[in-house]
Amino acid sequence: MKISMIKELLEADIVCGEENLGNHVYSACGSDMMSDVLAFVKDQAVLLTGLVNSQVIRTAEMMDMVCVVLVRSKLPTPEMIELAKESGIVLLSSKKRMYDACGILYTNGLVGNKLRS
Repeated sequence: MKISMIKELLEADIVCGEENLGNHVYSACGSDMMSDVLAFVKDQAVLLTGLVNSQVIRTAEMMDMVCVVLVRSKLPTPEMIELAKESGIVLLSSKKRMYDACGILYTNGLVGNKLRS
């Protein structure tokens, strides 16, 4: 699924990374606990979270994620924006709650990631 489709489906605002909206993601992960995110396989993925600190971007970068969606109208810190720009990560903000956002993406064909064995 293209990141531009995620933006549209979640009625999200672009915080940064507009030039990368044409990139594809192949799975999604929704969590506010970055330790849980680390349990997922590295993949071209999108992370949905309500957590707003630089650790979110650092975790996404380490896991080769290409997009982060902040849910519940959360706004990123200036440090998050700068790190996302440096990493080429698209940063979006949506008014949707995490449960709804994950459901919307899932019903439109974006699957979850498999846990590491």
